[in-house]
This record gives sequence, structure tokens and C-alpha cells, in this order.
Amino acid sequence: MIHADQPHLTVAALSHPGETGKNNEDAFSVTAYQIESDRTPSLLAVIADGIGGHQAGEVAARLAVDTLVHSLAASSGRQPVKQLRAAVVESGRVIARASGESQDLAGMGSTIAVAWVVGPRLYTANVGDSRIYLFRGGILRQISTDHTWVQEALEHNVITPEEARDHPHAHVLRRHLGGVQEPLPDLRLRLSPDESDARSAANQGLRLRSGDQILLCSDGLTDMVTDVELADILSHQAPTPAVQALVDLARAHGGFDNITVILATVPPGLRGPRTFPLTAAVVGVFLLLVLILAGLAILWRFGLWPR
Repeated sequence: MIHADQPHLTVAALSHPGETGKNNEDAFSVTAYQIESDRTPSLLAVIADGIGGHQAGEVAARLAVDTLVHSLAASSGRQPVKQLRAAVVESGRVIARASGESQDLAGMGSTIAVAWVVGPRLYTANVGDSRIYLFRGGILRQISTDHTWVQEALEHNVITPEEARDHPHAHVLRRHLGGVQEPLPDLRLRLSPDESDARSAANQGLRLRSGDQILLCSDGLTDMVTDVELADILSHQAPTPAVQALVDLARAHGGFDNITVILATVPPGLRGPRTFPLTAAVVGVFLLLVLILAGLAILWRFGLWPR
């Protein structure tokens, strides 16, 4: 892919360390590209939330973001799901390698959440509990799946949704980047809580509509702000003030962790690759051939075919 000067979606982003005085161990990136082969616009948004003391979490999050962005920027962009999976795995390898080479960084890790919009189509991947939402038609959907003890307990009916929010194991991660084992990127794009994993995976490449909003955030936002509050702000505010309002609300509710938000909004008239010239040329050649064949048929019918 090649860098582009302007993104084809409207983007607002903000990160804040929170109210506890801790280092900001979140990292994020929003980058605009074009697919080199056909100039299809592309937007890559990624958030990582670091794990580990002595600033190791900060290092892990930055490694996660930089490695993933570098990997995808060097890709063709023509196989998004395959390339997303490979980039997330490589990010985990880089963090694990750095962790093993430095005692100060030992045990560090990171979450990651990625939204990659190629033309009008959305591709996602995540590891950990940083989230991706789709706000469409006034309805907020969490389209990523948390990799936490609480999420697994909910899925197995061990606890109720009411018990989940303030559960003491709410931040026990079941997957993260940087462990001994390679991370398992979650490539489910879940549009309904009842759909199967196979159906969620098949949603990759979701065609976006005008007005759709894609929200990526670290758990510093979702621990402090409910989905109802998220939807209310997105419904009533433009992207830049909405992002500021979300961060302000998380801080007002305690701001116990770093808060990072990316909001990408689909403008009117978003289209895919410009295929019209090629299509028109094919149609033109076809019509020309039809006319030639029709002319030859008339000559033959009236005996005017040259001997």
C-alpha cells in the first residue's frame, strides 16, 4: 500500500492518561493509504493497551501498534483477512522477543483492536479487551469479542450480565499479545449476539453505509461509560466533539485507567474501486462486435457476401 494525504472516512481520535497519575500505557494509530494496484482508498485504525510495570506496558503497546502498522503498510491490501491475521501474530512475536531480551520488560504484553476499511468494506481483528463498536441507524453493536474470564463466564451462564460489570475478575485476560504462545487473533465480526462463530467470521468485509461510525476504544472508556451513554453521545454529537465528550465522561466517572478513543465516520457516497472505465470499455467492445456480426449476417442474407 502507499500512503495517502487524506483518509476517505472522517476520523477523530484522543488519548488521555486518566485521573490516577499513571503513565499512559495506551497507544494508537490512524493512517490513510491507497491500494497500489487500483488506488482504492484504505484506512487503518489500531488501539493497543499495554500490560506490565516499570513502563513495560507502554513499550508493549507501542511495539504492538508499530509492528502491525508496518506489516500492513508493506502488504498489498488485496487479502485483508489473511494479512490482518499475519500482522497481529507478528506483533505478538515482536513483543515476546523484546520481553525475553530485557529483564526490565519481562512479562510485558498488550491488547490490540484493529479496524481496516478498504474502500467501503470493513475488516477487524482483536486480542484482549480493547473493543470495536459499530454505530448504525441509532443502534450500537459491539462487533469485537472480549477475551476475558468474565466474557467466558457469561457465555457459559456462570454469571449474569449484571454481575459482570463490577466482577472482581473483570480484567483477567484470557488472550493477549506477548505471551509464550503465539496469539490467536479473533477475526469474528459479530453483528448479532446469537450468530455462530462461522457467521461472524463470514461478516468480514462488511459493506459500510453512509453515516456508519466505527468506534475503537481501550477499556479505560468502557469501564467508566455504559453502552447507553456511548450511543447517546454518538447520536447527538459530531465526531470530534463526540470523542472529547466520551473521554470527559470517562474521567468524570473516575478515570481509573488510560482512555483512548478512535471514531471513524463514513461520509455520504462512499464507493469501492473505480471500475467504471474498464466496465464501459468491455461493454463498448461487446456492442461493436454485435454490430459487426449483424452487418455480416445482413450481407450473407441478401447474397452480398463477396465471392
